[in-house]
Order: sequence, then structure tokens, then C-alpha cells
Amino acid sequence: MLAPWRSPLARALHRNRSLAYARYLQLATVRPDGRPTNRTVVFRGFLDKSNQLQMATDIRSQKIDQIQHQAYGELCWYFPKTREQFRLAGSLTVVTHTEPEPLLQLARRSLWHALSPAARSQFAWPNPGAPRIDESLDLSPEAIANLDLDQPLDTFCLLLLEPDSVDHLDLRGEPQHRCLYERQGDTWMSQAVNP
Repeated sequence: MLAPWRSPLARALHRNRSLAYARYLQLATVRPDGRPTNRTVVFRGFLDKSNQLQMATDIRSQKIDQIQHQAYGELCWYFPKTREQFRLAGSLTVVTHTEPEPLLQLARRSLWHALSPAARSQFAWPNPGAPRIDESLDLSPEAIANLDLDQPLDTFCLLLLEPDSVDHLDLRGEPQHRCLYERQGDTWMSQAVNP
């Protein structure tokens, strides 16, 4: 069953669809030393028949270690055209090439095939965050065309966020509107609150 926050989020996505960057959102996680960290990710749709948001990531990225340490995160998403903010907090799941669940592996492969060849090629690059030794990394269209990108590379992961709370702030109008959604078991409760 779809959560009640999916309708306002779907409306915001639809109304902001002309803005390519409206698919970009911020993902916050916690480092093992307790310090917060944040980065931009791309929304890749919802996992079929669920409320889980899909993103792509590299298994070698620092966020994987952070998620293994603390599998809870928060997404912050701002839609400039409609002046809405969504904050979605919940548990994070990393789906790697060793995932035993067939449906999650299928979702991982589907997301891989939905990526452009240039986006897929990034998973063949050297380790993210490592010192750059080779300045001659060939990222030309010809080099990308020579990579075998039909199957997901082992470095490619599907990242899922299963929200358990959503904070929707609509900045249009006076007064502004804010609604909190909280999951309690299989049920979602919503409450209008002061902005």
C-alpha cells in the first residue's frame, strides 16, 4: 500500500518535471566517529510496489561504510518551482552483486540498464576518493563504447531508503503548510503542524 505522502511527492515531481535538477536530493548519513556527512544523489524512482526510494551508488564510496556502521539516513529534497521541501528519514539498504534476494537483484539490474552508458562507465573508474595517480583516464565516447556494460559491474549498488517519517513543507501561501507523516507498523499517521 502506498503511503499518504506519495501523492504530494508525486505532484511535486510532476510540477517540477521540466527542471532536470529536481531529481537531485541530499542524502545525510553518519560517519563512524558520529559526525554527519551529506552528499547529492539522484532519485531513480521507487522500488516496485513499495515506498522505497531508489538511488545508484558505488560500493567503494564512503557512504557504504557509513551505512554499514549506521543504516539510517535522511533525504532532503527541495522543489524550486513549487517551493516544497520533503525530508524523508528511514533505514538504508545497500543491494550489491552478492544480494541473495532475487527480486532485489532484479531491481539492481533494472536500475543498471536504466542508466546511460556514460553513467554506467563511472563504475569502472578508479576508486572514488583515492588519490588521482593517472591523469590520462580516458573517458572519451570511444573508450566508453569499448567497455562491457551489459551486466552490472560489481562496484554498482542499488541504494534503497525505506522512509519511516516524512516532513513535507509547502512554502507557498500565508500561512505556509507543513505536514508530518510517521509510520507506525504498517500504518501511516499524518498531522498538520506549524511551519
